[in-house]
Amino acid sequence: MAISIEALGIDRLSIRERLELIEKIWESIPDEMKPDEVPAWHLAELGKRRAEDDASPRAGAPWRETLARFGREP
Repeated sequence: MAISIEALGIDRLSIRERLELIEKIWESIPDEMKPDEVPAWHLAELGKRRAEDDASPRAGAPWRETLARFGREP
């Protein structure tokens, strides 16, 4: 089913309303999904990013270290 921004009326929302809608949609996505619910291009992108991380392991920091930098513990 093709969905357009115009058909849903999203193009008539203010920026603030669009951001609130994005947040509501994001919160509606379950924490865990079945593999068949994940689009193939998402899996391909994850594979690409993992390969890049393997090639450059120092490119990022573990999330616990990142949270600690901001004074937050998981």
